[in-house]
Amino acid sequence: MKRICLSVVGIFLTIFSSYAQSAPKDSLGYKSRKLTFEEANLVTSYYRQDGNNSAVTGGIGTEKLSDYSAGIDVKLTKWDKKDRKHSFDLEAGIDHYTSASSDKVDPNTISSASYADTRIYPSANWSMENPRKGNTIGAGISFSSEFDYQSIGANLSFSQKTKNRNGEFTARAQVYLDQVSLIYPIELRAGGGSGGEEDDDYEHASRNSFSGTLSYSQIINQRLQLMFIAELVKQQGYLGLPFHRVYFADNSDHVENLPDNRLKIPLGFRANYFIGDKVILRSFYRYYQDDWGISAHTLQLETAVKITPFFSFTPFYRYYTQTAADYFAPYRTHTAADSYYTSNYDLSKFNTNFYGAGFRIAPPKGVFGFRHLNMLELRYGHYTRTNGMKSDIISLNLKIK
Repeated sequence: MKRICLSVVGIFLTIFSSYAQSAPKDSLGYKSRKLTFEEANLVTSYYRQDGNNSAVTGGIGTEKLSDYSAGIDVKLTKWDKKDRKHSFDLEAGIDHYTSASSDKVDPNTISSASYADTRIYPSANWSMENPRKGNTIGAGISFSSEFDYQSIGANLSFSQKTKNRNGEFTARAQVYLDQVSLIYPIELRAGGGSGGEEDDDYEHASRNSFSGTLSYSQIINQRLQLMFIAELVKQQGYLGLPFHRVYFADNSDHVENLPDNRLKIPLGFRANYFIGDKVILRSFYRYYQDDWGISAHTLQLETAVKITPFFSFTPFYRYYTQTAADYFAPYRTHTAADSYYTSNYDLSKFNTNFYGAGFRIAPPKGVFGFRHLNMLELRYGHYTRTNGMKSDIISLNLKIK
């Protein structure tokens, strides 16, 4: 993992050095016709979790998992002859996880292929802003790959500001075309489960997701900003995971079976309120409903407190609650009369609490005296779920301008 992180940092520094030297000096009203470096972010995080409801072993057993990730986000800009601003956002991410529960796909091996995996996920986005007309169009592509899952994504967007520039309407469409490797539990494979995971030539199944989002943001006054968000998500294809076991009441062993269609409808509302120059209150609420029987509510509160002009502290809290899917039942509860079945506790009824804090420093002379290192942010969060699952995450964000 250290080699992976060093490689990512090396790529980041190479990209930055290529553009930073050619970036024009700041000058009032200057608009560069050449592609210039705007800013870059290097984000790295460590995540760990534990619990006793692993879907790999039928809703019981360890959920212990750890994940290390690192990502780079580079922003480039240029102005064309019609004074339209073109922005290019190039991202590259990599993470590596180890999972004790995934190793139970084949418990006869010392360490199966599913015990650990590395995922890469590059993406590229472009947008063109026309300041005179107040609109922006955008498009992007993404890719994600790991041992048993590959995904290709694309998006289109359009934004239009109101005449007084205090409101903005945005429409966005996304599509993800995924391929899932059908890695079944060892005892449920053809041929009686002989051989290791690495020797199998797996079949694949498709999973496609289509979504459309409409949002409207409005500046009410100097202190209050609001946003309304409505989304529609349609999924088709293989929507379960082939290595999720389900144990019936007679103790027979089966592979999770879920419908091949799912419709999701999230509705959200966001409000930011500025209390003077030193405190910002950020709030978010979302209602969620799908045709698998899940309804959910999310409430998030965050406060950014500026201790000094260059140092801020950000405590946050998020509460989430959901009902169970129609197809969920715990270990050894399903029967042969059930057409669809899962013991994945992500589809069960539960409540969660996620809370933590972060701090951000952005001194005018650069972090630790490095002029181009514009900002450093460190955040920590602790997550608990009513079924006993818990996790921790710590992340570091460095910004270069």
